[in-house]
Formats: sequence, structure tokens, C-alpha cells
Amino acid sequence: MTEQHILDQVGQAGLVPLFTHKDLEVAKKTIDAAYEAGIRVFEYTNRLPNSFEIFKSLKVYAEKYDDLIFGIGTIFTVKEAEKYLLAGADFIISPAMIQDVAQYCFQKGVTYIPGCATVTEVYQAVRSGSSLVKVFPGNVLGPGFVKAVLSVLPEVKLMATGGVSPTEENLRSWFDAGVFCVGMGSQLFDTKELESGNFDGLKTRITNSLNIIQNIRKGA
Repeated sequence: MTEQHILDQVGQAGLVPLFTHKDLEVAKKTIDAAYEAGIRVFEYTNRLPNSFEIFKSLKVYAEKYDDLIFGIGTIFTVKEAEKYLLAGADFIISPAMIQDVAQYCFQKGVTYIPGCATVTEVYQAVRSGSSLVKVFPGNVLGPGFVKAVLSVLPEVKLMATGGVSPTEENLRSWFDAGVFCVGMGSQLFDTKELESGNFDGLKTRITNSLNIIQNIRKGA
């Protein structure tokens, strides 16, 4: 899984879902629903006591989709990165710029996407080798931060995460500011809805979001 292929797929869709759940069957059905709605890059987040066990099983399950890129987020240590890569993670995402994790991933030839909240951090991430940088927390930084970063580092690709919702107004604010893509979690996934077995809402939100992003890019 080359970095360029991952970037191409992320850039094409403009949306990366961020999801975690303790129940494997719910997680499997969520993967199915997201894929059917058009998602080809998916992040499972390492936030629960059984996240690793769920991820391992999901990675095997997701292999039925040969074009689905499946990565792990919320990684803070090299040890975590190592075990998830051994379990098949296609990329690694952190909430912060963590130098030893970055170095480890780059040595392994793995895409590393760090979370950054200052121009200094973004610059350090790019200098370290990251081709895509996560703006986090987006709800605190806002689209204005994206504009400010791009005014001095115009070539950097930014992914806004946190504070992104599946509405035209919100998505337009981020893409008009210049983001390469957005990551969307709680605003996209309704836990009660999923646990009740209703995945129609998720499919609709994903499909609508993908359509909105494409229309924005076309200038509509």
C-alpha cells in the first residue's frame, strides 16, 4: 500500500470516517455500510480497552473489499504502532506530532499522519516526512487556522478532524479554507442508531457528505 495510493484515494473522496466500537458485529456492519456508501479509506480509532482485538478481526473481515484502505488512529507510542502494523494497518494517525512514532513509520515505509495545532508543528511534521497532516482539534482551531497555515505553507495537505459535521455549511467552511480532506467521527456515526441495527442513516450521511464535497470542489 503506497503512500501515493493512499493520498490519491483520500483526496478523491475528501472524507475519512473515524470510528470505534467495542462490539465486533456492530463494527463489521458499520464497515459494510460505509463501503456501500462509497468509502474507500477508513480509520478505526484506538480508544477502547479491546480496540486491538476488534481491529485485528475487522482487518481480516475487511479484506473482502480489495480496494478498502484500513488504518488505525489515536496512536501515541512506537509499541502501539508496531503491533497495529503487524495486524495489517495501512496507515497510522496520531492526535499529536510524535517524533519517535513518525521516525518508526517512515523507516517502515508506512504513511504517518500526525495531529498538529500550530504552524510550528505542521512545519515539523512536513520536515519529518508527513505528506498529510491532521489539523486537530478542528473545533478549537477552526477553518481560519487552515487558511493561516496554507498562507505560509501552501504545499501542505491538511485534514481537518474534530468539529467537522455532515452539513453543507460546515463542509464548505473547511474546503473553502483549503483542506485536502476531512475526518469525521461522532457527527457521522450515531451509536444508538447503529446498535439498533439501523444503518440507513449512516449510509445517507456518508453519501450526502461525499456529494457535498464533490459539489464544493466543482464550484457548485
